[in-house]
This record gives sequence, structure tokens and C-alpha cells, in this order.
Amino acid sequence: MSNILIKGGKIVNEGRIFDASIVVEDGQIADIPEPAATPRGIYEQEVDATGCFVLPGIIDEHVHFRDPGAIEKADIDSESRAAAYGGVTTYFEMPNTVPQTTTIEALNEKFETARRKSHVNYSFFFGATNSNVKLFSQLDRHRIPGVKLFMGSSTGNMLVDRREALEQVFSACASLQFPVMTHCEDTTIIDRNMTEAKQRYGDDPPVVLHPQIRSAEACYNSTRLAVQLAHTFGTHLHVAHVSTARELDFFGKYPNITGEAVIAHLYFSDSDYKELGTLIKCNPAIKTAADRDALRSALTDGRIYTVGTDHAPHLLADKRGGASRSASGMPMVQFSLPVMMELVDSGVLTVERVVELMCHHPASLFRVRGRGYIRKGYQADIVLLRPSEAWSVTDRSIMYKCKWSPLMGHSFRWKVLTTICNGHIIYNNGQFDEAYRGEEISFR
Repeated sequence: MSNILIKGGKIVNEGRIFDASIVVEDGQIADIPEPAATPRGIYEQEVDATGCFVLPGIIDEHVHFRDPGAIEKADIDSESRAAAYGGVTTYFEMPNTVPQTTTIEALNEKFETARRKSHVNYSFFFGATNSNVKLFSQLDRHRIPGVKLFMGSSTGNMLVDRREALEQVFSACASLQFPVMTHCEDTTIIDRNMTEAKQRYGDDPPVVLHPQIRSAEACYNSTRLAVQLAHTFGTHLHVAHVSTARELDFFGKYPNITGEAVIAHLYFSDSDYKELGTLIKCNPAIKTAADRDALRSALTDGRIYTVGTDHAPHLLADKRGGASRSASGMPMVQFSLPVMMELVDSGVLTVERVVELMCHHPASLFRVRGRGYIRKGYQADIVLLRPSEAWSVTDRSIMYKCKWSPLMGHSFRWKVLTTICNGHIIYNNGQFDEAYRGEEISFR
């Protein structure tokens, strides 16, 4: 590995913005000298970060890369490339693939695929079912971030809906010290709402009804049950993609109960269905502007602990139809950082808080070893982010496989200049190192 000097930038780390250089040796951060002590010497590579924020690499705790089983939509090669373009140096991928990651064999196969194909660092959630809790004791806590539990049906049909099975999952994860990351929607309420909508509008109700079908009530009831179970068993519960203002009441009070917001719910509201239609159809549904604004407020007051993408690509053909027939999910891994910086420019939060939500907190919550911060001895996962002339999302700028975005045509003024993964410059100003492969993440 080459030795690198990163100089001239403003480092954003652990609540501070400060001028300093970063010395990278053998893939790790060797020194962070202040400007007066900028080291002299010969480095194999010098990176001029003048005018840039220098951040820890983004840890996207919530992606769906569709590999194996739907590689016509996405695969680990294409989506990890897009991640690098977006400043994401680590991702945790979800288990609703084909086959589902609900056996030890399927989990090991994913690790092997990523070893061969992933351009950035990786790990995988193990999926809970109604009957596989006996396998949890065979999982290596140092290899995976936790257990993913679908308490509502979504893409992949991994619903766990038996009370006894839910209690077994929460109990086992508490004793094994695995965080449980939940998809919380009440399927009984959703099915009732869909039946009523079909009776009134036909077999495929308009997509504008999606947030009424997959309603705020469905989210709240399911999250309330998850919180009750976490209290009962002392489990660390991390609720994925919180989408309603009411659910926020559960967070910020107990250290073992945390919430994630994702880009879709922070950026869009139900008024956008009229223009974007099924391009913004996801589960849980994007809801009202009031819900979106409440989530934005919760980014700064401690109720939302992490921000991910729920990157969930589909072919455009799969997005045809309405609330019933069109696929749910949108691709976002490449554009999460520019979106969050747009919120910074709008006064929603600070860049220091962005780093906490997307780097520090995922590393802390899942006990990632040696990443998520700019610290001596940590792996050199580093992103250079700079203000830019306005640039627009186009099919040519999209690096993930499905080649569309609900942000198509939108202009941003922040751009990822350079992504360094394990001390290796994988992406720099439009140039990408196809040969580089990331590392498997280790957990404390």
C-alpha cells in the first residue's frame, strides 16, 4: 500500500471542523498533524484537499444489492462502485435476496461473493424467520452487524408475524448481544387498507394512495410492539427507516432503542407522488410534509441516531403500475451525501452532524472495529467533499446498474471529489480503480 499525504482540507470529525493534514501509511491513519506541523517528506501520493471537507468514509448501514437472485437489477460489483462514487466506503447489505440470507450457508456465500466483487468494505445482516432462531448461536458476532427482522411484509416476503417467534428473536439477540434491526409495518392494517382501496379504485389503486395503504398507523403499531419486546428482553432495537412523526416519540429516551432515517423520507413528501409517481414508491411509504419535517428536526435532537439509504434498485419496468402492482424501493446509495449537504445548506443540520449520523453513529451502534472516525490507528476510509458548480443527475452520471433515479435532472452544488478506502484511492475526480477490492468489516 502506498503512503499518502492529504493536505489543505478542513477535517470534519467528532464534532469539530479544523485545518489539518492526514498521513496514511499501510492503509491506516498514521498521523493527523495540525497545519503548523504539516510533515515534510516524500510521499508516494499527495492529495490536495484545498477547498474540501475531509470526512470519514460513509457507512451505509442499509442497502439492498440484489445479489444473488436479481442481478439484472443490481449486483455487488455495480452497486459497490456506485457507493464509492458517492463517498460510501462501507455498506451493510440486507438479507431479502434469493436465496434469503437466513442460513449459515447463504451468509457465507454472500461473503465469498463480496470478497470477489465488492469495490468497498462490506458486511451482511442475517435474516430472521419464524423458525430459524436456533441458528443465531452459530453466527460470528465479529463478522455481522446484527439480525434483520421484517415485522411487516415487504420485498422478499420475509415476514415474521408469530408472537412466539418474535419473542424468541428478541430474547436470543439480547443474550447473544446482536442488535435487531426491524422493518416495522403492521401487515394486518396494510392488508385491510389495500382491500378497501381495491374495492373503491380497482385492482391497482393509484400510487398517491400508497401512504394511506401503508399508513402511519401501520408503522406506529408495529414500532410500538418492537419497543415493547425490546424493553421486555433488554434487546438493542434499531428501527429502520422511521417514516412518521408519531414514531419519533419512542426514541431518544433509552440507550437500547435507536432509530434510523433514510434519504427518501428526509427528502420527499406525499406531494411528490403527483410528479414522480412510483419512482418514489417505497416501504414504508413516503408520508406527509409534516412527517418529513419532524424527521428532519429529529436529526439534531437525538431521536434519529443514524441515516442510511435503503438503496433498493428495480428495473424501470418493475416500477410500472400503481400502489399494488409497482415494485417498492428506489436507488440512492450514490447520492446520499449530496442530498444531506443540500439539507445542510438549507439549515436543517450541520456538516458535523452529518458525519455523526452517517459515520460515527453507525460505527458506534454496530461496534465496527477501527472505522467511522478520523483517528490515528484507524483504517484510512476517507472522503473529500467539495462545493461545486451545479451538476445534475443524469443517466450518464449514475453508476449503479438500474440507471434511473427519482433525482434525475436535479442539480446539486456539493460533489464527492475523492474516495479513499483502506488507504487506497479508489475514486478520484471521475477516475475509478476497477481492480480494487474492499475488505470484510470486523465488529468488536
